[in-house]
Amino acid sequence: MKYLLLIASDPTLPSPEPGDDDFDAYMAAWTQYTQDLTDAGVNLGGEALQGAETATTVRHEDGATTVVDGPFAELKEHLGGYYLIDVDTLDDAIEWARRLPVGTGAIEVRPIFPTDGF
Repeated sequence: MKYLLLIASDPTLPSPEPGDDDFDAYMAAWTQYTQDLTDAGVNLGGEALQGAETATTVRHEDGATTVVDGPFAELKEHLGGYYLIDVDTLDDAIEWARRLPVGTGAIEVRPIFPTDGF
């Protein structure tokens, strides 16, 4: 079954930037995690996202469409990236989520709605 691991973190917490002493180690942890998913044959893709300040929201309401700069909701945590994985069970997906090198943050594990047969 496919699951989306949605990675959220508090944007006020510091994160290593290119050139920082700990940036290479930080990125190595993410590279290793991605390689572990690939080696296990469960990695279907994933990406890091630019900051929420770069978001644009297209909202449909009462037959009208509006376009607004910014994320769709005020949140304490911002969506920073995702992995799409294909594993046998929710427990397997949770185990992969536990291994994400996020430091402080949350991982929402969400099953992909099956569209086979539509």
